[in-house]
Amino acid sequence: MSSTEKYSLDFSRPEKIFFVGIGGISMSGLAAILADAGFSVSGSDRSKSAITEGLEEKGIKVFYGQKYENITADIDCVVFTSAIHPDNPEYRAAQDLGLKTLTRAELLGQIMKNYNVPVAVSGTHGKTTTTSMISEILLAAGVNPTLSIGGVLPTIGGNVRVGGPEFFVTEACEYTNSFLSFFPKVSIITNIEEDHLDFFKDLADIRNSFRRFAELLPDDGALIIGGDIADYKEITGGINCKVITYGLDKNDVYGNPMDYYPEDISYNELGRASFIAVSGTERRKVELQVPGEHNVINALGAIALADAMGIDHEKAAASVHNFKGTDRRFEYKGEVGGVTVIDDYAHHPTEIEATLKVAQKIEHNTLWVVFQPHTFTRTKAFMKEFAQALSMADKVVLPDIYAARETDNLGISSNTLCEELHKLGAEAYYIPSFEQIENFLLENCTKGDMLITMGAGEAYKIGESLLGK
Repeated sequence: MSSTEKYSLDFSRPEKIFFVGIGGISMSGLAAILADAGFSVSGSDRSKSAITEGLEEKGIKVFYGQKYENITADIDCVVFTSAIHPDNPEYRAAQDLGLKTLTRAELLGQIMKNYNVPVAVSGTHGKTTTTSMISEILLAAGVNPTLSIGGVLPTIGGNVRVGGPEFFVTEACEYTNSFLSFFPKVSIITNIEEDHLDFFKDLADIRNSFRRFAELLPDDGALIIGGDIADYKEITGGINCKVITYGLDKNDVYGNPMDYYPEDISYNELGRASFIAVSGTERRKVELQVPGEHNVINALGAIALADAMGIDHEKAAASVHNFKGTDRRFEYKGEVGGVTVIDDYAHHPTEIEATLKVAQKIEHNTLWVVFQPHTFTRTKAFMKEFAQALSMADKVVLPDIYAARETDNLGISSNTLCEELHKLGAEAYYIPSFEQIENFLLENCTKGDMLITMGAGEAYKIGESLLGK
């Protein structure tokens, strides 16, 4: 997707940048960072949205509809996402004009090089929450960080904050090996599991990608890694930077002491944990405002990373309390007819299990889950695991699969998953459309029930419709 000569970003020499798909959560954030730095930024998207309107308010020109003529010869670099194909008219125009191009990941890597301490948060699960917790710590410490988060953080009123030149924090996604274009000084690997099997061959392929990501760190950098990742030294072995482990248990998978672990975990009536964060001889009290055991681990990772970045230790532990959650992470949406409506982004069996463990700690009558599977590839690869995780709910409703980038249904549907749930003795319903599901829920949910809309697609719209939003 790029010309032979790569574009080199220089904040001291702002130029003209065009974003194809500027309305995406990540692309819009990068556009805002460059616009604030004095670059002349424009871009295109298929249709108007709250995100594009926000960009226009910043003075960024947005073209609606991707057209050949939107690309002009005076543009210094055109930025694409991996979803853009060679037949895209703006891509063809950039090639015809001989313009320099970057992928979204390459641009993010270029931006990182302009900060003193670039931080990359990776892992199969927990990236957004851990990045958000780190953000809260840095904001409370007053170090004026620049932030790029994969979800909306209420504290900053969005997913991006433009700060000073010292600290830059971003999520680092392994899909299409995009994080291998980054230049981190401090990194975190929360966990490594099978996912994105439309790109990776298998778990060994995924682990190899994370190994290459770890190798990006300089000798004076630091890697914080989940000490419960199987054979994690295959990832860290031979790298010269400092390696720090964290996890729920006192010892890592090799039986060695974990560098960071919790003690005395307790949960309140909302499933929110309080615990002691132990690191060496240091013991710090932590109280979370987000529920679940998985957030204990996320908080430990954030604290460990903040410590490695030189943030005051007591402030790091205390500031995690400021994190109240991001959009679509066990997000309370409201109540209708005495039914509590929650929304969650979980789209992998491990994430579903973590979310339902949280729900089980909160008082309710019947636990309903409306789960929209995300991509045929993922659904087929984890069919039995999805069924096992979802069976933790009392009643499961499945709309059609959200295809996203895929066109081949691989011979499966949500009904296939419904049948797997029936084999486990679970009460599950395949109801194709959202409208049908809303009517079904209105007839069957009763006062005191909890309803969780779940998935990376558009299932959240069901809860919002029921609430009249």
